[in-house]
Amino acid sequence: MRGLIVSLAVLLACSSLAEAGGDAARGKKIMLKCQVCHGKDGIAKLPEAPNIAGQKETYLVKALMAFKAGERKNEQMTVVTKSLSDEDIANVAAYYSSIKITVQIPP
Repeated sequence: MRGLIVSLAVLLACSSLAEAGGDAARGKKIMLKCQVCHGKDGIAKLPEAPNIAGQKETYLVKALMAFKAGERKNEQMTVVTKSLSDEDIANVAAYYSSIKITVQIPP
């Protein structure tokens, strides 16, 4: 039952954060913690870290909130997200989602 309550709380928090949208300029200042693995430009510097440039803001908020709540497991992400407020998460998501990327489909 406790797990269900936590899941619902995270879902509600994510929904309201995703709808409100973050501030990309503020997120750029916060993302110093993120750039070691994911890069300032959102292109991962480590082979096991995902590229997050241009990722959907809603997805990033939900993923970060899940790491913070312990629903997704990754030691580094858990450490980093514990120090982020919900507003910080929204702002970091806004920053990385605002990076423009292009995709080239192979011939």
